Amino acid sequence: MTMSTSTAATAPVKKPSGFTPLARRRRMTDTVVKAAVIAAVVLALIPLVWLVSTLVIRGIEPILDIDWWTSPERKGGALNAIIGTLIQTALAAAISVPLGIFVAIYLVEYASKKSTLARVTTFMVDILSGVPSIVAALFVYAVWRTTLGLPRSGFVVAIALVLLMLPLVVRATEEMLKIVPQDLREASYALGIPKWKTIVKVVLPTALSGIVTGVMLAIARVMGESAPVLILVGATRAMNWNPFDGNQQSLPLMMVQQYNNGPGAIDKVWGAALTLVIMVAIIYFGAKAVSKLFAPKNF
Repeated sequence: MTMSTSTAATAPVKKPSGFTPLARRRRMTDTVVKAAVIAAVVLALIPLVWLVSTLVIRGIEPILDIDWWTSPERKGGALNAIIGTLIQTALAAAISVPLGIFVAIYLVEYASKKSTLARVTTFMVDILSGVPSIVAALFVYAVWRTTLGLPRSGFVVAIALVLLMLPLVVRATEEMLKIVPQDLREASYALGIPKWKTIVKVVLPTALSGIVTGVMLAIARVMGESAPVLILVGATRAMNWNPFDGNQQSLPLMMVQQYNNGPGAIDKVWGAALTLVIMVAIIYFGAKAVSKLFAPKNF
């Protein structure tokens, strides 16, 4: 009894694992990496905050005027440019969004790995992803104006925007469909539900939030493109609701024109830029609200 007590008293006390050199080194490494990540985030936010603050400071004065939102450009406003941008973007989205989603569904749900059509489709989507906007605009101009001899219009701009928007929609939808658990599909098939209905009722609602985000990124990109509107449609200071007939103004085209008018019109350039950012933000948050509304509920 005495010997066991003596042995227990003289036994060395183990230090907690947190005091070992290895644990200290791991803790130090974790602290350094965490500080580096936070510094990278702050560094990435600096130009973003600078850009937004500059837009607000330089462009807030024109857009506070009620005439900016209610009058066309010939009366000192920007309503015709806003309407033209929305119409051209809506036409492009109406074509590219369903087409891109169907292409992504084919690549993920139906195409086999050895399918020649799937490989060709993937290759063409990759090629379109890297096409500059000026190249897409020149291609549409060569086909529409040079070959077919048809007039310039807002609809022609929408066609060029489709070429820029389609690969983004396909890639975003494809990645979102891939992360949907296969167990959900198999459970639906086990209940006797056909594949097309499984895609419509299970797969797409599950991936809806990510698909909407990808679509909004594509819309945000094409709304500010200036090359197609400079080449494929003429400017007008009047209101034009018909994208198939005559010139149609847009915010990117308005910015270029006002910049060419000299320093006296620079405020309208910043105002049009801020208006474009506000429109993208409104559409983005509206689409996110819609995606949450139709997303599957967790019980």
